[in-house]
This record gives sequence, structure tokens and C-alpha cells, in this order.
Amino acid sequence: MKALLRLFLICLVAWTSACVSQPTVDLSAYPPAPSALSLRLHDLAVGFPGKVGIAVLDIQAGWVAQYDGERLYPQQSVSKLWVSMAVLDAVDQGRLTLADPVLVRRQDMSVFNQPIQKRLVDGVYATTIDDVLGYALAQSDNAANDILVRKLGGSGVVRRWLAAHRVVGVRPGPEERILQSEIAGVVWRPQYSFGQAFWIARDAIAPRVRAARLQAYLADPQDGATPDGVVKGLGRLSEGRLLSPASTQRLLSILRQTTTGPARLKAGLGAGWSIAHKTGTGQDLGDLSTGYNDVGLLTAPDGRIYAVAVMIASTRAPIPTRQALMADVARAVVRYHDGGWQALTALPPADFEGH
Repeated sequence: MKALLRLFLICLVAWTSACVSQPTVDLSAYPPAPSALSLRLHDLAVGFPGKVGIAVLDIQAGWVAQYDGERLYPQQSVSKLWVSMAVLDAVDQGRLTLADPVLVRRQDMSVFNQPIQKRLVDGVYATTIDDVLGYALAQSDNAANDILVRKLGGSGVVRRWLAAHRVVGVRPGPEERILQSEIAGVVWRPQYSFGQAFWIARDAIAPRVRAARLQAYLADPQDGATPDGVVKGLGRLSEGRLLSPASTQRLLSILRQTTTGPARLKAGLGAGWSIAHKTGTGQDLGDLSTGYNDVGLLTAPDGRIYAVAVMIASTRAPIPTRQALMADVARAVVRYHDGGWQALTALPPADFEGH
């Protein structure tokens, strides 16, 4: 018995020594976010009538200010970012080129927003991968995104690219026409790409079935991402850690030309600021709207860059109220950058009444 006790004590001492000798995490390597900005984001989120996640990353300083930033939120068209990055990585690796020809056909069409459909002549449109990238990002074209996913070999390729580049907290969804059909409870058919066919088919689904499918999606979105993961991914893109310099610049140049969401983050920027961003807008059911997002890189006049994500999972607030939240988040970043603590602490509490 004494021998066993002695052996136990020896092991305990050895284990304790080993634990003490292990290097500890240097918490100083992760600077805390400015409390004034964190409080302002909290105030804006709590005052908003809906479920929202917000994250702001100062790329140079390394801190992240957030509200509910580690929960998965529906990305909707924000997921086009990661598809496009995977395409550009394939360009960097020599598997594709931006000049590669693409023949867009009627059977390649998707659902909802797809302006590339207007370019079809006799059912086809001859173009290039670079042109399709522009449609997918700057115009948030669902058909263009689906074409790129198929060019890559499926969304699994995007998932593996994210894992290989250590972009965490981000799920690449399936093709838009598949994702949107599943959310609506509709079985996809090619004819749904044209006219009002998809809306008619969706309206034929029993309301309780549609509600159940939508709630299931919100509970565990296939295309989910955390605001924290999104801003860190954008930060790594900005630093040139995901793509080659040429591909990084090409992607950012397209994102600066984004035509969707001019009243979202962009509306809160000050003079001399610029934005490269991607929006997302999900389906509605009655007065419930889902997946209303804007994420991007905000660049100050002095060159400092902030990655920002505002992701609304669900809300019954009207569009102007949602846009006001996003503009106010961008405005808070601008005020923090320009005036620091004093400018933010002087702001009144968030109030979305009347927006």
C-alpha cells in the first residue's frame, strides 16, 4: 500500500512539474477591444428589434469588438465572397485563368437576383470567368455564383479551401438555387429560374411547412458564419494572407464596385472613407425577414482598415430600420477612428423608433 502511495506521489509531482513547464498563452498578444466602441455596438444591437450579430476588427491593432460575434448567422449572398476567393485561388494555382471562356446557358440560371440572365441571346452568353466574378460579387448575381461553384467542382471545394487557409467560423452553402429551394420547401426545377415560377411554386407550399423550413434554416444555417469569423477572414484577405497580390487586388477592386446595399454600411461612412463590401439578403415569410447582411473592409483617409460585419438573422423591422443599424455601426467605427473614446461616449443611446 505504501509503495502504491509513493508511486502515486511521484507521478503527481512529475505531472505537476510538466504542467508548470508548459508555455502559457500570452494574453497580451490579443489586445482588448476599446470599451467605448464595444459598448456602442452593444447599445446598437440591444436597441435593434431583431436577432443581430456585429463584429469590428482593427486589422492593424488586432482587436475585435463584437456583439454575439461567435454565433452562426445566415450569410445568404455574403457566401459569394468565399466562392470567389476559392476561384481566385484556383487561378493562383494555375487550374483556372480569369480569361478562361465561360458559356452561360439557360440551364445555368438560378433564382431571385440574376442580372446575367438578361445577357442571354438565343439561350447563351459567351463570356469569361473574370466577367462572371464581377456579376457574382458586384451585382450579387445568383446564377453567376452557381456557375462558379460548378466550375470549382462543387461547394466541397470551397469548404476544403476554407479549412486549408484556416478561415474558421464560416460555412460555404450549396448552390443558391438549391439552398433557396430548401429554405422555401420547394423541390428545385429548372423552369423556376424564369419569370415568377419560383414565387408561384413557393406560394403553393403550406404556410406551416414554409415556417418550419425557415425556422430550421435559421436554427442551423447551411451557409452560416460567425461575424467574428467573417471579419477575421476579411482581415486575412486584406493582409494578403489568402490570395496572391494580384488576386487580392482583383477581388478588392470588384468589391469596391458593389452596387447592392448603398444604404447599409456605406451610408455611415465619413468623407474620405471607402468601402469594399458584400451584402446578403434572405427570404421573407410574411413580415419576417431573414439573412439581411453587409460585411466589408472600411478604409479611413489615413489608410487604416477595419473589417466590419453586421448580420441580421431575423427581424420584423422594416428595411429602413435595418439599414439604419448598419449605417450606425459604420458611423461608430468612423467616430471611434476620428475621435476615439470621447466621440463615442458622447453619443446618445440607440433608438430605432421612427426609422
